[in-house]
Amino acid sequence: MRQPVEHNAADFPGVTVFIVDDDDAMRRGLKFLVTSAGHEAKGFDSAQAFLDYYQPTMRGCLLLDVRMPGMSGLELQEHLRSEGITIPVIMVTAFGNIPLAVRAMKTGVFDFIEKPFEGSELLDRIHRALAREDRSHEDAKYLRKIRNRLDSLTPREREVLELVITGMLNKQIAGELGISIKTVENHRARVMDKMQIVSLAELVRLAIAAGVGPQ
Repeated sequence: MRQPVEHNAADFPGVTVFIVDDDDAMRRGLKFLVTSAGHEAKGFDSAQAFLDYYQPTMRGCLLLDVRMPGMSGLELQEHLRSEGITIPVIMVTAFGNIPLAVRAMKTGVFDFIEKPFEGSELLDRIHRALAREDRSHEDAKYLRKIRNRLDSLTPREREVLELVITGMLNKQIAGELGISIKTVENHRARVMDKMQIVSLAELVRLAIAAGVGPQ
């Protein structure tokens, strides 16, 4: 059984809990619960209304009813996944069953909750979803920073980096590229400087994170 987590909306500034449910009373109730906990909330009565509003740069999580007229919750989740949108989704349904839960999880749903539920239980899941979104956001920022550093390398420096992380020695790199060992050393020093690192291990780690080198 999962332990409850402490809810602190201040930990997640600039995020919104998006609520998509065609039931007006349920949508209003969920919005009241979420805002009472200190989170920003915005409700939509259909999947299409949400898509018309949402931009991939918006941060938060999505409370999504499974069964709705038009595009269902599962269809919306599958659409988001096909577009590469990774906002954490919590499926909410009054008709939950194991096959439906399994299908939802296979589409990348973060969590699944069945009505009726305790408000504290839903807030706990929202907090977990926002914490996951926060980690993903920070990871994306970190990856952009690495890629910006990589983009600052000259083509030759990039070649040297890619050979260095394979474990080749300076002498071997010089032979591979047809340049002097001293030139390799100079390129390597500039790579370390531009990547803002001091060790080969860190260079390898950053390169792997950015998808550089043999996969």
